[in-house]
Amino acid sequence: MNTERQQHHLTRTLTTALFAGWAAFAVAQPPNMDEINARPDNVGTGAYPAMKEEDSSLAAHVIFRPANLAAMGDQKLGVVAWGNGGCSPDGASSRFHLLELASHGYLVIASGKILSGPGAPPREPPVEGQQGPRTTAADLTSAIDWALAENTRAGSPYFGRIDPAQVAASGFSCGGLQALGVAGDPRIATLVLQNTGILNAGPNAALPGMDLVKDQLAKIHTPTIYILGGESDIAYVNGMDDFQRIENVPIAVANLLGAGHGGTYSQENGGVAAQVAVSWLNWQLRDDAQAGKMFVGADCGLCSDAKWAYASKRLAP
Repeated sequence: MNTERQQHHLTRTLTTALFAGWAAFAVAQPPNMDEINARPDNVGTGAYPAMKEEDSSLAAHVIFRPANLAAMGDQKLGVVAWGNGGCSPDGASSRFHLLELASHGYLVIASGKILSGPGAPPREPPVEGQQGPRTTAADLTSAIDWALAENTRAGSPYFGRIDPAQVAASGFSCGGLQALGVAGDPRIATLVLQNTGILNAGPNAALPGMDLVKDQLAKIHTPTIYILGGESDIAYVNGMDDFQRIENVPIAVANLLGAGHGGTYSQENGGVAAQVAVSWLNWQLRDDAQAGKMFVGADCGLCSDAKWAYASKRLAP
């Protein structure tokens, strides 16, 4: 088999696995889900201990935020609209990761409701092969709409506390495709795309949320990072292909070697991938030069860390 045919075969095989893997993630819980659900929420490692809640004024979303907004003083909140793995309606499915982001002064809004972990109602076990309700890319847009409206609404706890220039879209797996789906929104200042990538073999209409084509990449107008799990990540081939194709904006890709598709979402405070996401947000949204050292410079943090394989294009210190 020649090299070109080998690559085509590998791409087709991994894409088939990606269809199956994302579909499985959407309908089945991980085998250790009971143990994960029993854990308390983290408050994050940032300066502002975080909490999660639902708000009746924002239907079908979960809010992760600093618990004491007054303690932030003059520090403005950034906004992160988040799409869940599997395009799931469980807005708490990546709670450790999202609470970590929130503890660094971000208002993180995930699509869905609290369906796992503390505060979740009893839930029927999923039926194998049956897909339940799904979130959509429009839910990320709704999250941004709500946050910016709350910033100007007298009486809102967020009144005057949000910086409209600090808006990001992010997501895991199918939720990362949702973030890509709203990439053209002019209010978005950066993208953090995790364990995801537009399918190389074209859209799969049978799996909700996976209907993007590579032309969508041309709509990206902001600095962007892909955080992947190395070659064992079923999104690896597609995410790396996205990285190679994107030529109009500064872009980076960080692969946590051996992490696979599940990344570090279930680890305390979201694990090392959450730290990379926080540093990227702080650098891109707050011009934090210290955070930027993780990504630029001959001895950048990710460049010199053996746990990561890192590449970038057009990033400036």
